Amino acid sequence: MKKNFGKQTYLYPMPVLIIATYDENGNADIMNAAWGGIHDTNQIGICCDPSHKTSDNIKLKKAFTVSIADAKHVAQCDYVGIVSAKKEADKVKKSAFTLTKSEFVDAPVINELPMCLECQLVSYDDKTGVMVGDIINVSADEDVLTDGKIDALKLQAITYDPVNHNYIQLGNIVGKAFSDGKALK
Repeated sequence: MKKNFGKQTYLYPMPVLIIATYDENGNADIMNAAWGGIHDTNQIGICCDPSHKTSDNIKLKKAFTVSIADAKHVAQCDYVGIVSAKKEADKVKKSAFTLTKSEFVDAPVINELPMCLECQLVSYDDKTGVMVGDIINVSADEDVLTDGKIDALKLQAITYDPVNHNYIQLGNIVGKAFSDGKALK
């Protein structure tokens, strides 16, 4: 028998997405966003509250990057989610992340996080905070590749547990997509 929890924002896995932007003066901002995922073909959708400096930057520059948080950088990824750039001018410096300007969009890439989506803004809804971006490029460090492809086990991506407020590293391969179900045909 299942237990009912009512209307909740519970979903597993919930990716931990680290958004990076530039402001009007070229200063970088980084924030942690847990509510997002693939929106459509070559698009990402993220809920980014209008009160964030990151939201202002995205609307201004029409560009952002999304790095996948990993197990090696949990503290830094959490920090950029609990500290506001509107209150802490040295947020990026204190995070100890270093940045490189994207070759594809007007936004920074976080050097320490091994996978990054470089995006152009398609839409932003000021009422809901929902934004959609076209994925212009995906980059990944060579040390998370196997046979030239991103290897999820090497990536060590983390997911947010919205029930217990934990970060969990994604792990074991349990099946092969578009294959295992064929046994039931």
